[in-house]
Amino acid sequence: MNKYQTSFFERATNPILQAIVIFVAGLVITILSKLVSLTGIMEVQQTFPWMSAAAFMLFFAMTNSIFSLSSKNMMQYWSRSIYSFLGLAVTSGLMAYFFSSLSINEAGSYRWIFTVLTIGYLVFMSIMATIKRIVEFAEKEEWNHPRIRQNPKRGKR
Repeated sequence: MNKYQTSFFERATNPILQAIVIFVAGLVITILSKLVSLTGIMEVQQTFPWMSAAAFMLFFAMTNSIFSLSSKNMMQYWSRSIYSFLGLAVTSGLMAYFFSSLSINEAGSYRWIFTVLTIGYLVFMSIMATIKRIVEFAEKEEWNHPRIRQNPKRGKR
């Protein structure tokens, strides 16, 4: 197949690359918010880097779980995805700490938000794995001649 004919979903199956791209996007947004704050154009809350980190973690969780549907080897994709998510959470947390000078405990409810995002990510991945298994099972079944089942309430005629 020509490299231009492949789908976006087929090319975006590396979770490590997804995490790096999303981290860089979060870093750019955080730097831009710091520049806006320094120039005095607008007031930016001190906890904005934590909010940015959490938002981009949610974005990774959503996109990564959707891209898991196109993976060839689900177990390998899961392991890479989990490690990528953990790496993104740690690096995003460090970035937020660096830009805000607030620990996650001082940043208000962001500790709980990170916990909920982590649990939500695992739920997203589980749902997508279940959907993929159901679709693979349905593709293997022969739908040309479904079995005719008798209704036990009606009895035999």
